[in-house]
Amino acid sequence: MGTALGGGGPAAPRWSARLAVVAGAAAVLILLLFAGLSSVLLVAVGVAGMVLTAVGVWWALVHRALIRVLALALAVAAPVAVIVLYALAGLLWVVLVSLALWALAVSTGRAALAADTGPARTAERPATPPRRPFLIMNPRSGGGKVGAFHLVEKAKALGADVVVLDPAQPRDVAALARQAADEGADLLGVAAGDGTQALVAGVAAERGLPFMVISAGTRNHFAMDLGLDRDDPATCLEAPTDGVELRVDLGYIGERPFVNNASFGAYASVVQSPAYRDDKLRTTLDLLPDFLTHHTGPRLTVRVRDRVVDGPQAVLVSNNPYRMGDPAGLGRREGLDRGVLGVLAVTVDNAAQAAGMLRGRQAPGLTSLTAHDVVVDADTAAVQVGVDGEALTLPTPVRCRIAPRALRLRLPRHRPGTPTRKPPMDWRRVRHLALSMGRTAAGHGPARP
Repeated sequence: MGTALGGGGPAAPRWSARLAVVAGAAAVLILLLFAGLSSVLLVAVGVAGMVLTAVGVWWALVHRALIRVLALALAVAAPVAVIVLYALAGLLWVVLVSLALWALAVSTGRAALAADTGPARTAERPATPPRRPFLIMNPRSGGGKVGAFHLVEKAKALGADVVVLDPAQPRDVAALARQAADEGADLLGVAAGDGTQALVAGVAAERGLPFMVISAGTRNHFAMDLGLDRDDPATCLEAPTDGVELRVDLGYIGERPFVNNASFGAYASVVQSPAYRDDKLRTTLDLLPDFLTHHTGPRLTVRVRDRVVDGPQAVLVSNNPYRMGDPAGLGRREGLDRGVLGVLAVTVDNAAQAAGMLRGRQAPGLTSLTAHDVVVDADTAAVQVGVDGEALTLPTPVRCRIAPRALRLRLPRHRPGTPTRKPPMDWRRVRHLALSMGRTAAGHGPARP
């Protein structure tokens, strides 16, 4: 499912690593040459600005009214003040050039490591066309993508039996899928949101049938991690005639399947509010202060193997772990066949801990684990949970588990794929890659591992 890095040939990672080393050294030298001892102060001011921004954001989330306004002002004023101080010292251009070089060093270094490692791929095999595909489509999903892309007509042209859901008459999609399987369907598919995808995927796994995802939902996180085209869901219909099959994991919360994640705590409670659908931002800002300061909502306890996380404000249990190498990577999973659940628990009780979240995976308020089974308990008889975007209330304790390779996926042979993940920056590996590959290319013998 991954797409390999371009730039071809074994020399590409070597030169990327060399560029990273040169750019990183240049970033430091520019600070030292043009700022001298002041470079230490420049770095300290920049870090202070980041900390104050994080504190301002935290205060804005946990307070209302005037304090929220003042906190937002602090979050904006802190980086502006840092820039002004740099400019008054006549060193703004030094900082900007140094930051640009450092960004270049990190980017090319990670690209070199990714190219040297190579992308991980889920094993896939050719698939025979189904004789009786059965598809469920929600015409309201994704703002009406089913109608806009003529998915019903195109699916019927392929010989599929299509059921179009009527919003005025809710139906049990799992029961529809089981009935279709009983009547001889040899492929199940869904054009709808991830919640509906998960329910039918559970039936497909239960019956051992292949499952087809049609990316017609609003966000389609599952389709994104499968490398499907979310802008043109009609391309997913190539799967029955020119498709491949691969096996991925399926998560379960109790007996309910999920393809993405189950969320507990602050987010799950917010989406339960009747006002959330009409005004998401205002509802979130109104409800978050009480949840984040433990003034409302249940107290959660997470048990993962022999580890206990007590009192987190938010917990995310995912079908395979989400990327944590960079702030923008949380929306994707590296793979869907690792056979483990990802567990993220956030515990932030004050502004200092909020500032500590800038450390990413090493933040003291963030717990990141993997496991085959997870138990989320609470000091209440039931807890609100968001399962693949659907708001539910479940009795405690709530047990989540992973079913490795339980789902047979049918995907189009030609699809965009997922971007290759750039690994976390490791200066030691980058330096070794630059030097050892250079010696190998020059004929000085093989590089030592």
